[in-house]
Amino acid sequence: MARQPIARGVTRGAVGLLALGLSLSPAAAFADVLTFATGRTMLVASSRIDGDRLLVTLREGGNASFPCAVVARVEADEVPYPAPPTAESVDAAPIAVPDSRAEAMLAGRPFADLIATTATAYGVDVRLVHAVIEAESNYQPRARSRKGAKGLMQLMPGTARQYAVRDPYDPRANIDAGVRHLKDLLSRFDTGLALAAYNAGEATVRRYGGVPPFAETRSYVTRILQRVGR
Repeated sequence: MARQPIARGVTRGAVGLLALGLSLSPAAAFADVLTFATGRTMLVASSRIDGDRLLVTLREGGNASFPCAVVARVEADEVPYPAPPTAESVDAAPIAVPDSRAEAMLAGRPFADLIATTATAYGVDVRLVHAVIEAESNYQPRARSRKGAKGLMQLMPGTARQYAVRDPYDPRANIDAGVRHLKDLLSRFDTGLALAAYNAGEATVRRYGGVPPFAETRSYVTRILQRVGR
């Protein structure tokens, strides 16, 4: 049977048939938006079928693949949007030197003394720590996410174990572990990628070779860097 290229607008049923063994063309079919069966979407530069998997080229570089059965449809993106940040552009966001007004503002934040002492001890920009805490929990020491992240810096259970945290709701222990974790990521990545790893996981950043193509992670990185830059 002759192989046919994937077309834009492929539906879940059509993609599901691919997973059952229909032979379609491996030639690249340009697509902008993947919609998964879960409802989650992903922006890509191009996609193509390879056996029972959909191979995609990411807009910020790198590749990924998914079982065809989990992809509901492939469509053209009809709305223009700014190019997503690359590792270089994200890390190029300015981190300004703190001035007296910024320092005074930070001094009025909850847990300011504890944050300043811990950040200084580990050599991490105190404003960066404040920005992460604000984004993660808005300074709520009892915050808990649906995924199980806890406390001011939203430590995941594995991270809490890694840094020997017995009570992730204890502000001192939580901030100490969170700053140490951030410091460890900064030792392996540039600032933007370290923040992406803090949000989405180090393995995810390495898998995508840069900032993952998730709207939540991109917004998280941009928001923190802008706040630190101010």
